[in-house]
Amino acid sequence: MQTLRVELGERAYAIHIGEGLLSAAGPILAQLDLPRVAIVTNATVAPLYLDRLTEALRAAKVEVISIVLEDGERYKDWATLNRIYDRLLECRCDRKTTLIALGGGVIGDLTGFAAATYMRGVPFIQVPTTLLAQVDSSIGGKTGINHPLGKNMIGAFYQPRLVLADTRVLETLPPRELSAGLAEVIKHGLVRDAAFFAWLEQNVEKLLACDQDALGYAVRRCCEIKAAVVAEDERESGVRALLNFGHTFGHAIESGLGYGKWLHGEAVAAGMAMAADLSRRLGFIAEADARRIIALIRRAGLPTAPPEIAPARLLELMGVDKKAEGGKLRFVLLDAIGAASVRADPPEGPLRQALAFSAAA
Repeated sequence: MQTLRVELGERAYAIHIGEGLLSAAGPILAQLDLPRVAIVTNATVAPLYLDRLTEALRAAKVEVISIVLEDGERYKDWATLNRIYDRLLECRCDRKTTLIALGGGVIGDLTGFAAATYMRGVPFIQVPTTLLAQVDSSIGGKTGINHPLGKNMIGAFYQPRLVLADTRVLETLPPRELSAGLAEVIKHGLVRDAAFFAWLEQNVEKLLACDQDALGYAVRRCCEIKAAVVAEDERESGVRALLNFGHTFGHAIESGLGYGKWLHGEAVAAGMAMAADLSRRLGFIAEADARRIIALIRRAGLPTAPPEIAPARLLELMGVDKKAEGGKLRFVLLDAIGAASVRADPPEGPLRQALAFSAAA
């Protein structure tokens, strides 16, 4: 087991990464105020891992309540959130009951938001079961739900007490889910670590084959990057915004297609390709770098352009993105592979050209 820390003063917490951690109750037990937990998961993950985690906790004399939700981005809404509240109230869960998110990004976001708001705040723990969640969404305290007009528009910053990432569970991911997680892995290299991006170019096939050594290294490196950024800028007032590379385009794609038609990582992948193309058109990166980025995205089994959405519609959807300020669009663009910056309102011509190029791709 490898352990990293997210340094946030009295709210600092550990990220444990390793094989077989799902059956290790010890790290979880150390974070409980009361030997009582509510595990929130979904109908896909529950048959695979709910019993394993439940048995480990019950063997340590912990009372376990299970909440099994539908699977998919379209269920990240008020109705599903209320199902969590209903179950917590039915079981008379109090402020010392710890919520455990067992699943991917949707489950993590829902559970974290429920924990932030139930009785004005209860403890929660992230046990991410997808690559995307292990390298990105489980770390940093972003929680929330979607609104029909925009993704993640309702939520809170609320940090977990622990992140437990078992890399063995990634072997049961469908290939499409694994590829979707690689979008966020690639993102970390693009905005923060050129050497890691080059390592991904050499090892992407190993990651797709679930090579445990390669997965362990990729998860650890992404967690190191994310933990350092969150420690520096917890509430996204500065450097943390760089981790949104590809997301302004990507969230618009998800909203435009309808939540759940594409996985989040697929939309981010296309968004990164569009952001790289815009960076090239504005003269920030060379054409050769843009080609490298798009080539790696494709080798990871990911799309580089959205279907069925007109450029004008994408512009409209980006206008309601929560990263917009004062009515101005803000994009994370690349200054080089491994370095990024936030740019407000890029010239309309290159932006429309990038959108038109992607639509024709």
